[in-house]
Formats: sequence, structure tokens, C-alpha cells
Amino acid sequence: MSTNSTFEQKKQFLFLFLCGLFLTNALIAEIIGVKIFSVEALLGTAPAQLPLFGTKLDFNMSAGVVNWPVVFITSDIINEYFGKKGVRRISYLTAIFIAYMYIAIYATTSLPPAQFWLEVNSKDSLGNAMNIDGAFNAIFRQGLGIMIGSIIAFLIGQILDVTIFSWLRRRTGSKHIWLRATGSTLFSQLIDSFVVIFIAFYVFGNWSMTQVAQVGSINYIYKGVVALLMTPILYVAHYLIDQYLGKENAHQMANEAAAASFTAV
Repeated sequence: MSTNSTFEQKKQFLFLFLCGLFLTNALIAEIIGVKIFSVEALLGTAPAQLPLFGTKLDFNMSAGVVNWPVVFITSDIINEYFGKKGVRRISYLTAIFIAYMYIAIYATTSLPPAQFWLEVNSKDSLGNAMNIDGAFNAIFRQGLGIMIGSIIAFLIGQILDVTIFSWLRRRTGSKHIWLRATGSTLFSQLIDSFVVIFIAFYVFGNWSMTQVAQVGSINYIYKGVVALLMTPILYVAHYLIDQYLGKENAHQMANEAAAASFTAV
């Protein structure tokens, strides 16, 4: 097998692996996002009580934030080596799969439960009465507004991220990976953090704009901090890709991806 053929196989595998990582974490984030957890309780600290928009807020976050940072950093890596076209392909495909997932969940929660399943799960671990079918539906069946808001926010966030990343890549060249990756994420998530809540809970729900601003601000603060903390991981990923593809080949891919993105801007 020729050296060029081996490189092409490695390149294809890398793209498939990154797309799989991107897609899997996006879908998991959507599924687990229904759970709200306390960041302060996780860290063992007192409630933050941040004064925002006339009230004091704590860091109560959707569990989906655990996986979304992986999506952000994977998006930047795909952009670095496969350009805007590669990111847009997987972003549109992921949006379609998210919509498909919600349809499948709605169909599943509409199925009549088996009586024995209800009986053997009639009590929780503490012996309290429980309706397992009601719990299943409450966890997995999210509202139409959340679904629409999530998909729209995801696509807007990804389009902004890839555009800003390419804009910064044009001005920084191959240097300052942290700047284009973190900068694009911070800006795109500023929009994403408010769009999903605005559509899901203001347009389709009964939240006020003040509540949207409050919760959106908390979400963005968290995402911004995580984006900064994950910067070293980006450099580790680049190092591993250089080792896998060969440093010269990896740099050539990055330059070609950048050139293709510049012509598309």
C-alpha cells in the first residue's frame, strides 16, 4: 500500500472519528439536558447568590453542559483540519438526527406500558410508591418549544463558531490556536445561551424576558469558564493528530482547510 493511500485512510478515519465524537456528545447532551443540577452542591460550596437583573441566582445548570464542551472543542478541531465545509456538514447532519431523536422519543413515550413492568417498578429504592411510566415520560418527553429552540440555537451557534474561527484563522495564520478556538466559542455561545431559552421558554412558554436574561447569563458564564479551562485539551488534541497523521501532513491539511475556508468567507 502506498504512503499516500495510507495517509488518505488515516485522514478519512480521523474525520469519521471526530464526526462520531461530535454527533454522539450532541445527542447525549440533548437527552440528559432535562436534569438540572447544582454546581455549588457538586463542588461542596455555598450558593453563589449572584446579583443579576434584580435578583440573586445560583449556578443551577442543565446536565447537558457536561457534554456540550466536547462538541465545541471537536467542532474547532474539525474546522482546523477539514475547514468550514466539514463543520457545516456534521452540524446539519446532527440537527437532523436531533429532530429524529425527538420524534422517536415521542413515539416511544406514547406506547402503552406493560402491566408487569408497572408492577415490578411500583416502588422506588426507598419504598415510596412510583409510577415508572409517568417517570419515564416526564424524563424523556420534552416540549416542542425545547426541541425547536435547541435545534435552532445549535445551528446558529455552529454557524457563528465556524465563521468566527475561520475569520480569526485568516488573521492569525497557524499561530494562536487558543485565540481562534476560545474566541469563536465565547462569541457563538453568547448567542446560543440566550436563543435556546428565549425560544423554548419565552416564545413557547411563559417566562419573562428578565428570567430569560437571568438563566441565559448563568449558562453563558459557565460555558465561558469551561471554554477557557479546556484550552489545554485543544493543544493535546493537535499534538495527537500530528503524531497520528505525521506533522507535515497534519500541517498541510490545516493549511488546505484554511485556504478553502478563506475562499468560502
